[in-house]
Amino acid sequence: MTEARQTDAVIVPTGGAGRIPHGLEIVRSDEAQLMLVTGVDREVRPAEFAAEFEASMELMECCVTLGFEAVDTRGNATEAAQWVKDKQVRSLRLVTSDWHMRRAAGELRDVLPTNIRVIEDAVHTEPSLFTLFLEFNKFLASWISRAWPG
Repeated sequence: MTEARQTDAVIVPTGGAGRIPHGLEIVRSDEAQLMLVTGVDREVRPAEFAAEFEASMELMECCVTLGFEAVDTRGNATEAAQWVKDKQVRSLRLVTSDWHMRRAAGELRDVLPTNIRVIEDAVHTEPSLFTLFLEFNKFLASWISRAWPG
């Protein structure tokens, strides 16, 4: 672990395999103390989450926040920005799928204060051509709406 990889927190948007286990690995290895999982289904309970991802309830209580407000990538960013403010986070690691990183990071940086350090930590995937096509179009729409708001 290098000092540059140490952050206050990890932000993990739901939606792709490997994201949550990687985020938990970061917290368990003390590279970050807190973790927000944003976009969690409202039906999920902390004990169920802990069981599914083999996380102790002790880890859940001290370090993991389940965010239930977001339903899309922009919502993940908004939910994360509020959590970052509430927890007084100064540095974070964004964990998401490699194909999703550019859009997720752009949305997040758009709503965070500029003094928050963001490290992009993509989970390697093998997306289908359809997934890449869909993500490219979502990225373009996101970029346009951020470049020319209103």
